[in-house]
Amino acid sequence: MGFDEMDVDTIWQNGEFVDWADATTHVLTHGLHYGTGIFEGARAYDTEQGSAIFRWEEHLDRLFASAKPYEMDIPYTREELTDATLELLRRQDLESAYIRPIAYYGYDSLGVSPRDCPTDVAIACWPWGAYLGEDALENGIEVMVSSWRKHASSQIPTNAKTTGLYVNSLLAGEEARRNGYAEAIVLNKEGQVAEGPGENIFLVRDGEIFTPGLSQSILDGITRDTVITLAEEHGYTVHDQAVISRGELNTADELFFTGSAAEVTPIRKVDNVVIGEGTRGPVTEELQSAFFDLVERRTDAHDEWFTYV
Repeated sequence: MGFDEMDVDTIWQNGEFVDWADATTHVLTHGLHYGTGIFEGARAYDTEQGSAIFRWEEHLDRLFASAKPYEMDIPYTREELTDATLELLRRQDLESAYIRPIAYYGYDSLGVSPRDCPTDVAIACWPWGAYLGEDALENGIEVMVSSWRKHASSQIPTNAKTTGLYVNSLLAGEEARRNGYAEAIVLNKEGQVAEGPGENIFLVRDGEIFTPGLSQSILDGITRDTVITLAEEHGYTVHDQAVISRGELNTADELFFTGSAAEVTPIRKVDNVVIGEGTRGPVTEELQSAFFDLVERRTDAHDEWFTYV
């Protein structure tokens, strides 16, 4: 669904609420030419206690942390960004939404150094259902191991959510879709499992849960952290600094992706090899149920993770 088909009409841009169509930027913007932007993807859920943004504070933590390696000064406080986001949701009557804050070096000069460029900041919200489709949440998806490798943290900081780095994700994801798969799995430069193009990955084996550690060139996912917490609360042993070889994918009992967009999505096949029973596995189902019970506030647990609209 294109934005013009959605009932959204306002964007917060550089301190002001502007009409969606007027939220433009110059073609010589530094961030357009060099990928010097940072961004977040968060969700607001229509919960039983009212509309609420899930783990907004952690998303803000990561936004400000992502700015550091680029020496980017975000000219707004956390409170200003929070107030703007809540007001944006209210103005557009969005009870559930995907939320995209972005900060990028703007229009001034086009040397590679952004020294004289302003930092532009914008926030948009729109309705967005299951990222990989409703069917994916229930029946799982088929994925392929991409021929593209994930860049190493010695090349570009992998713990920063940087706009330009997503060309790597695009290449991997589009390769998978051209080949008839829903999504990709990306290996790191050592050939170990890193993550999906926009998701972290979890493996279940013999009742224990494994997920690649931060040293494996992955993004420190907020949904990843949520699922680790939920799994431990449900009594599972979680190895969250795991090194997972490509071959271990095929012999896993279960595999699943996590992400603010993907939420908790089962993987039923990798490179046409059936994973487990070829359906959503019992551990995945339990954690997926726990996740949706949490974010829709059917439980009182972790109220500190919610910012109510």
